[in-house]
Amino acid sequence: MGFLSSLLGILGFGIGLPIGLLVGFFFFVYSKPNQVQDPVFRPIKEFDTTVLPDLLHEIPIWVKDPDYERVDWLNKLVLYMWPYLDKAICREIRTQAEPIFAEYSEKYKIKAIEFENLSLGILPPTINGIRVYETNEKELVMAPVIKWAGNPNVVMVLKWLPLRITLQLVDLQVFVAPRITLKPLVPTFPCFANILVSLMERPHVDFGMKVLGGDIMSIPGLYQFIQKTIKKSVASLYLWPQTLEVPVLDNSNFAIKKPVGILNVKVVRAFKLMKADLLGSSDPYVKLNLTGERLPGKKTTVKKKNLNPEWNEDFKLVVREPQCQALQIQVFDWDKVGGHDRLGMQLVPLKLITPHETKEFTLDLLKHTNISDPNDKKYRGTIVLELTYVPFREDSTKALSGTFDRKDSRNYRSFNSEILSKAGLLSVIVQGAEDVEGERHNNPYALILFRGEQKKTKLLRKTRNPVWNEEFQFDLEEPPVQDKIRIEVFSKRTGIRFRSKEALGHVEIYLDDVVHNGRINQKYHLINSRNGLLHVEIGWTMV
Repeated sequence: MGFLSSLLGILGFGIGLPIGLLVGFFFFVYSKPNQVQDPVFRPIKEFDTTVLPDLLHEIPIWVKDPDYERVDWLNKLVLYMWPYLDKAICREIRTQAEPIFAEYSEKYKIKAIEFENLSLGILPPTINGIRVYETNEKELVMAPVIKWAGNPNVVMVLKWLPLRITLQLVDLQVFVAPRITLKPLVPTFPCFANILVSLMERPHVDFGMKVLGGDIMSIPGLYQFIQKTIKKSVASLYLWPQTLEVPVLDNSNFAIKKPVGILNVKVVRAFKLMKADLLGSSDPYVKLNLTGERLPGKKTTVKKKNLNPEWNEDFKLVVREPQCQALQIQVFDWDKVGGHDRLGMQLVPLKLITPHETKEFTLDLLKHTNISDPNDKKYRGTIVLELTYVPFREDSTKALSGTFDRKDSRNYRSFNSEILSKAGLLSVIVQGAEDVEGERHNNPYALILFRGEQKKTKLLRKTRNPVWNEEFQFDLEEPPVQDKIRIEVFSKRTGIRFRSKEALGHVEIYLDDVVHNGRINQKYHLINSRNGLLHVEIGWTMV
């Protein structure tokens, strides 16, 4: 039988092989290739709405909204940094949780509450897109969309009496869309002082919780209750307009102090001043300014050839820090040629002045403020001043910003009539301009015109987007309800040439809204300019 089967196998192989080769050759020579057909394309809108979620499981936000940007580079950075971020975040969680656990342990007589394992896993959060908002304020506003389907290993142990209860967090999923604001922007690294975080919508948080190895989330009704509780708790703390503020820099190091009041100064007279001229006389005038202030000082008129001048002139100075600032009084001898000689000076700390009370000061002039200098003992004359410090109303800003309910017509009418009869300070901050272009040169500066006064910013060379950030102040006896302020932008050629000045545009701003709202901060299109914009901030504060 073995020999017979081997013989039949050899015969079958010998006969089948040539027959198979013959049939294969026949099909290879005489068969025709099938025509390749183009695939069928169908637009997405033709699919049923139930099919679309299966085809497009998750569309990135930057596809649906062109205002959002892709941040693949940032996701790659987070991926590389995640092992280190994981350890740092877990260490911070342990630090913050230990006092809370200790409080609960003492309150409920629990032996110990501690983390057995604490790790956020190897899967980092993903930023699906980010949007940056442009505002007129000194701030940077970002709105990222963050999704995290993590694999954390969080096991907490609760030791109570003889029991040892373990709680494990599994299958964590988080979807959140915060708004992150960096404000104010300052010229000190890292260039912002605070981080403000608020949620624009309720976050989605999904997770499983195992207790003693069993998933308690499978209990009917418990999952929905926990979801609702988490969303409600987070929303009450951080849902807009609620914010989480994280300070980064100390505000006292860079903050620009806002005006808090007006110092009324009356320069009455001086007597027995030093003789500065060769003919035995002087031409005195007084210069006033507050310490720590960059604004130009106030000057009296010049009294020719008079060692006992009487001025009786009134001035107003803006006060920012009444507890720290001092009034600096300097008496100069006016000279027609050369610099003016200083006859003497004196300082008056503002903390010596009681608000709303006029106080007279009779001061002996000194050479300078160095007390240890023996030359200061020489008598240089005496000056008499009357000072009154008038702080701004604390409720004026709140009221002007909308604290009063306009539905209460009686209160609003009384407040409206009150603000129209109060003196105050008009502050004009020229922030900068955009796309201002001259025909011959681009050296822009701004000129502020108000009630016959002219004030000018510094000139910036060779730029179409100047940033001045200069403040100008006007002391007014009544609110400028019927007034308007005109700001002109010019370009000036450097050097002595013909047609050196060129107008780049202007704006006229009516101040009625400033008086009633307290402040405006807007960008205005420059008249007679193709694309020019002027950024101006104007504020009104009542005394």
